This record gives sequence, C-alpha cells and structure tokens, in this order.
Amino acid sequence: MAMNHAAYEFRGNAYRKLADLNAWTKQVHEPALEPDLPILDPHHHVWDDERGRYLMHELAEDTGSGHNIVATVFIEAGSMYRADGPDEMKPVGEVEFVNGIAAMSASGRYGKTRHCAGIVGHADLMLGDRVQPVLEALIAAGNGRFRGIRHGLVWDTGNAAKFGRRQAPRHQMLDPVFRKGFARLQPLGLSFEAWLFHPQLSDVADLMRAFPEANVVLNHVGGLLGIPPHDGKRDEVFNIWRASIRELAQFPGLTVKVGGLGMLYCDWDFHLRDIPPSSEELSAAWRPYVETCIEVFGPNRCLMESNFPVDKQSCGYGVLWNALKRITKNCSAAEKAAMYHDTAARIYRLARDK
Repeated sequence: MAMNHAAYEFRGNAYRKLADLNAWTKQVHEPALEPDLPILDPHHHVWDDERGRYLMHELAEDTGSGHNIVATVFIEAGSMYRADGPDEMKPVGEVEFVNGIAAMSASGRYGKTRHCAGIVGHADLMLGDRVQPVLEALIAAGNGRFRGIRHGLVWDTGNAAKFGRRQAPRHQMLDPVFRKGFARLQPLGLSFEAWLFHPQLSDVADLMRAFPEANVVLNHVGGLLGIPPHDGKRDEVFNIWRASIRELAQFPGLTVKVGGLGMLYCDWDFHLRDIPPSSEELSAAWRPYVETCIEVFGPNRCLMESNFPVDKQSCGYGVLWNALKRITKNCSAAEKAAMYHDTAARIYRLARDK
C-alpha cells in the first residue's frame, strides 16, 4: 500500500518526487568528513512506484558519495508486494524483490558496499498467532538475510497519520491480538522496528514491560512531529519527547535509530529552499535530538541512520552523514565505532568486517 504523497499538507506543500530531488540535492556537494569511518547504514528503502525510482543504481550512487558505507539494512517500504495470493502473504514479495538487490550487490559489480545485507520486511501482527506462517515465508524469502519486521503504528490527533501507508488505530501496540503476533518474533530470532510518533512513545514503554527480552528498535528518534497540531511548539515538543526518551532508556532491549530528522513531519524549512542546506545548518538543527539520544541511551544502543531516500527531501546522502559526524565530532573512536557500525552489526546479526 503506497503513500498518497499528493495529499501531503506539509509547509509549502513542497513534497518532491525523486527525479526532482536528485537534481536539487546535487547542488550541494561536500567532501566526506572522517571518510575512513566504517558505516553500516541500518535504515534505507528501495522502490519503483509513484514515489519515483530508487533501486540498485540510485542506492549505489548515494552510498558511493565518499563515506565508507560498508553495508546497509533495508527496511520495509510497501514496495513490490505480490499481486496475487492471500493478502497476508503479499508482503513476502517485497523481501523476494530486495533479496534480488542484495544478490546484485553481493556480486561486487556495484562497489564494495554490501547493500541490503540485512532485510526487514512487513507482517501484519494483527493476525495474532496466524502470523507464524507469514514470518516463516519471509525468512525463507530472505535467503539468510531476513532479520525482522516493521508494522507501522503511526497515529496522531492531527493529519500526520493520514500520510502513512497503513491506518493504525490509536494504541494498536496495546491490543492483545497484536501482542500475540508480536510474541511470535523472538522465538524466531526476529527484531521489531517500532515506527510511531513521539506522542505515542508511552505505548513502547508498555510493550517493553510486557516483553523485556524482545529486540525492539525505535525508528527515527521516536517519530518527532512538528506539523499541526504540534507546529509552533518546538521547545514544548522537545521537552515532551525528551521525557519519553528518558523513560524508554530503562529497557536494555530497546535501541534507537538516530536519524529520520530530515522527514517533512519534523517541519524544518529545508525542503522549501532553492538550494539545499549545508551539513553545518543541518547539524545545528538536529544536534539537540542526536545528543539527547546518545546521552540517554549511550553509544552502544544508538544506530546512526540515513533513512534514504525519504530524508532526501531535506538534503543529499553525503551531506546527511557529514551533519551527523559534525554532531559526534568529540565522541571517542570507540563511541563512533559503536554508533556508526557495531551496534547495527550486533542488532541485525551482520558480520563486523570493516
């Protein structure tokens, strides 16, 4: 199920298709900071639909922007679902599709980066116990690369949730049927990607109390919102978000992806500019959120992410990594190794060769 991007009501209504974004972001090029630092990008997508084309060639062009991207993890994007068969099995098509891209990358013909070395797909956890055969089919389709699932849970009092690919009811994470499906993940060694908005973070805490041993990855610093009804309240939102992040840090099985701050949900003005922002400008805006996550969770529970091509709405791939590196400039070598590579390698059970 694809997003209806035409319905976006972000500031300036400036959602750009990928063809336009590629030209826009290429106006700003920066040499890579710390170009030897190994990066395992734990969050990106691929697709070819009304959003535009972002497949092997486009992905490789971005990861080849000067940073040392040694591997990546694909996260479900509602792309290439099966056209036929039972509805619950249709998401298996996306994993089959992405596994093909991973095989292309593994040939070495697209550079040294091992793209889609880990794959996270979608299964409807509202199937409850009946999700088991779907999970088994996803694992088989991943050919040794499948690592977990994401079931989007975004909900808000404003319009933000309307732009998601799935319409989730409020507090779906608390639903007993959902939790029956969730309980099927850990025995199979699968992680869960928690994608929801910052006003919902108390639901993640409730889930972690019920499943303290689960491997849960909080996406995009917890889904920061700046669009109505949260617009014009950046300081208030930050304080609410920070309190929730501090509450979640008590659960050792929870890690956080540090990124996704280039999404239009956050309501910066970068997407409205004729020229994209520099990494200095991005780092100034993103620093409080990045530093809070590192301070509260610690480097061994933080995964620096690109969230491409979604975050391309705000900047280019190389500029994004420069912005994150500016924020973490004073971290130790061991802390950087954890945040940019080792934590992701551990969470997604990928080789740590650099």
